[in-house]
Amino acid sequence: MNLHSIRPAKGATHKEKRLGRGEASGKGGTSTKGNKGGQSRAGYQRKMAHEGGQMPIQRRLPKRGFKNNNRIEYKVFNLGQIDALVEKYGIPEFSPENLYINGLISQTDSVKILGNGELKAKIGFKVNAISEKAKAAIEAAGGTIEILK
Repeated sequence: MNLHSIRPAKGATHKEKRLGRGEASGKGGTSTKGNKGGQSRAGYQRKMAHEGGQMPIQRRLPKRGFKNNNRIEYKVFNLGQIDALVEKYGIPEFSPENLYINGLISQTDSVKILGNGELKAKIGFKVNAISEKAKAAIEAAGGTIEILK
């Protein structure tokens, strides 16, 4: 057997339908597209989410809820997590830059500290937001807090 003699198995390939190539093709006239209307014309494209005239699902279902455009999404860290993170990554100061360098947040994330758990390490914080309980616990442990814009 040679590479130049390899062929597909008999019956495995078919000639493609040549539509719109005159009467001699056997598919002339309307080119198998029916008689008239948008679907028989060139450039026809069905609309997105078209359900054949049935009321589309995005119109059948009611609108629900509200999305606040001014909401600020924070990456939240509890005091209980911070001790473990400081030990694991050797973070000298708890700031968005240090968290980004260690792959804990993305570059555009805002950071908020919440007061769940205990803080044993004396560490400085540069964060976007902090709860009152967390603020009191950090100051009691001898840490410093700076709020970023």
